[in-house]
Amino acid sequence: MAFDDVKAEIGLLLTRMQNEPEDAHELYLQLTERLNELKAYGLPIPDDLKALEAALAADFDEERGPAPG
Repeated sequence: MAFDDVKAEIGLLLTRMQNEPEDAHELYLQLTERLNELKAYGLPIPDDLKALEAALAADFDEERGPAPG
């Protein structure tokens, strides 16, 4: 997949996150998948997207609570 295609998909995901907050976790997973594609191609990940991914991961970790055990 071309870099521009991945960037366009990420843009669409970010728009969907704003418009459909109830699907935020699914969109987070899709965003992570797209960022992993960029990493696999050895392409740089913009700092703002790295920060967004980290913030979303932290939010979802908080929602889940501590691991059982």
